[in-house]
Amino acid sequence: MANRTDKEAYTIHGTNPQNLVEYIVRNKIYQTVYWKESCFALTAETLIDKAVDLKAAGGTYGGQDKPTNFMCLILKMLQIQPDKEIIIEYIRNEDFKYVRLLGAFYMRLVGRPLEVYQYLEPLYNDYRKIRVMTKEGKYMVSHVDELVDAMLNKDHLFDIALPRIPTRYALEKTGQLDKRVSVLDEEFDEAMLEQETGTAAERAAQARRHC
Repeated sequence: MANRTDKEAYTIHGTNPQNLVEYIVRNKIYQTVYWKESCFALTAETLIDKAVDLKAAGGTYGGQDKPTNFMCLILKMLQIQPDKEIIIEYIRNEDFKYVRLLGAFYMRLVGRPLEVYQYLEPLYNDYRKIRVMTKEGKYMVSHVDELVDAMLNKDHLFDIALPRIPTRYALEKTGQLDKRVSVLDEEFDEAMLEQETGTAAERAAQARRHC
């Protein structure tokens, strides 16, 4: 019973939410000590305490494909299906970067395409370093924005086949999304404006000197 999806949970992409994690990986998660001891009685309210303690992101690792704690919590979220407002708070959390990534990855799995872009794209501005557990069982240094880019553009991540979503370009063409302007674009525009303003002021000064 501890491994069953909440009876009040609704289907995601036409299936039981837990099915978004492959059968073999699910069974490996169910057998881990972390799942049995730390995830057994978690609720949408208490899961945050475990999320705060995360030290890395990742799927499975090692010769026996042992699931990471990150992946265990993702499956638990699929099982208990927290309210969307809770997930949004995870994503907006600026104090704990792995809480943010947990919320972002969950939103990528269950969210509608517009929601996915709406809530994940702002994280392109988060350049903090993170640790990712590789398949070889070693930590790799990455960054929040890099993982978010992988969530939006890759087909697989952390041993999970990501649900297909339209490209941003396709949604822009149909008018469902406005063109994205990055912080770097804004800074470039401001720099160009300052340069143009300075050049215009210099030309005006030269003109006055020649008068």
